[in-house]
Amino acid sequence: MNSNDQKIADPRRDDLELESSIKNEEVESSAKPINYKKGFLKELLGLLLIGLMVLVFRSSIVEPFKIPTGSMIPTLRIGDFILVNKFAYGFKLPFSDLSIGGLNLDPVYLFGEKPVLRGDVIVFKYPKDPSINYIKRVIGLPGDVIEIREKKVYVNGEMLELEKLPSRPYMKTMDSKFRDNNLGFFRAKIKGGSFVYQIDNDNFFKVDYQKRTVPKDKYFVMGDNRDFSYDSRYWGMVPKSNIKGKAFLVWLSLNIPEDSEEDIEFRSERFGHIIN
Repeated sequence: MNSNDQKIADPRRDDLELESSIKNEEVESSAKPINYKKGFLKELLGLLLIGLMVLVFRSSIVEPFKIPTGSMIPTLRIGDFILVNKFAYGFKLPFSDLSIGGLNLDPVYLFGEKPVLRGDVIVFKYPKDPSINYIKRVIGLPGDVIEIREKKVYVNGEMLELEKLPSRPYMKTMDSKFRDNNLGFFRAKIKGGSFVYQIDNDNFFKVDYQKRTVPKDKYFVMGDNRDFSYDSRYWGMVPKSNIKGKAFLVWLSLNIPEDSEEDIEFRSERFGHIIN
């Protein structure tokens, strides 16, 4: 055969070379053991990091809560799921206001500390048992003189300006637990805004509250469902160090009937409701 003639490839040779190459790769790959332990630890570390970020977010930025009672009706209803702004009064060191069992820490504010305002709806650690969270409205600020006469609130000698409201719009959506009560509704006007509260016209318990000055760094709070709220009238003032944040949004609302045979109601009209 002439040296200039083209060489004809032997397909069997190519197959043998390919097979040999594959076997070599298999040997090389089998020679490198897969480190399952390292991969597991890497994923576990990632999950722990995500969990820590969520906890930090809840501790210092925004924390969700569920409303279990009717003490804040008509502002908040039983079954409302709310968001609380944890840095409304300043950015706190994460986990510095933790309260678990017998452990109760006071918050450490890093920067941006702001005053609590009259009318704010706050979530706080119940002074008698810090492991329990309460939600109420701020009525009295440090230094204010608070007095209640015939269910009317006086701050520094002046009655809060009130506007009587028609009952029908509120009774149409009233929680079944309070639907049979003789309720009256009022809009209280304060500097910078207003809020609505309700009273039971047939309830004469705790009608008055003797004149009292709110101590320094403490707050007088009340529920908007005035005759069905366990608040500062009964157990005293809320220390500033107990305040966890300001409630600002209803993101979900469910009416879960006490009768298990009834269906759960999604109150879609309350989704995204701003808390005033």
